[in-house]
Amino acid sequence: MINPLLELKEVSYKNNNFTLNKVSLSIKSGEKIALLGKSGAGKSTLISILNGTLRPNKGRVKFFNTEIDKLNLYQKSKISTIWQDLRLIENLSAEQNVNCGLLGKQSFLFAFKNLLNISSFNKAHQYMQVCNLKKSIFSKNIRKISGGQKQRVAIARSLIQDSEILLADEPFNNLDPKLTSNIKDLLLINKNKNKIKVPNTTLISLHRLDLLDGFNRIIGIKNGEILFDLEKTKLKKFHLNKIF
Repeated sequence: MINPLLELKEVSYKNNNFTLNKVSLSIKSGEKIALLGKSGAGKSTLISILNGTLRPNKGRVKFFNTEIDKLNLYQKSKISTIWQDLRLIENLSAEQNVNCGLLGKQSFLFAFKNLLNISSFNKAHQYMQVCNLKKSIFSKNIRKISGGQKQRVAIARSLIQDSEILLADEPFNNLDPKLTSNIKDLLLINKNKNKIKVPNTTLISLHRLDLLDGFNRIIGIKNGEILFDLEKTKLKKFHLNKIF
């Protein structure tokens, strides 16, 4: 039996406006998972619990069979996240933001050099190019580039992290249809000319049904409860009617 890469066991989380109730979930290496649900269904909360940003009120979260709150910084860097709100650093350039994805594996000196803009950006540029970003924006302040460019900077930052699993919260926002197709191929089938390494395991939250091609597992969530979890080939219209 293959051990799960990342798992939730009877996880519950509650704040003033939202409740996630007794969610159990097991993610194995190599899975391409779409997390489907309306806005407010609990997708972002679930991702934040999976990556350890939010601590559940009850239940356990394990990564490689280790409690997630016991992981060191390097181990935590093996879980990368593309946040819906991007979480870029506005006082830094685009290339500096991408380099921030390396901080879990680098020294304090690297972080200091990155802030002073004297770090090497060769690797960052490779990841930016594979995300269809042009050289003209590499050194621009993040506040001076478009929403779609910021989205791809955030994606490049997560990929340079060299993680085992990628969690992505609506990563195709602000992207036109062609860019959406290119980035989706990059995240799901590692389709790129530069042979950039992409995590073999992905969980991507979506609300668009036209983007389901390429996933092999679909999870549907509504009001903090997982209503279905099945292989893509078994997904039927009545499943979708439960959550939309």
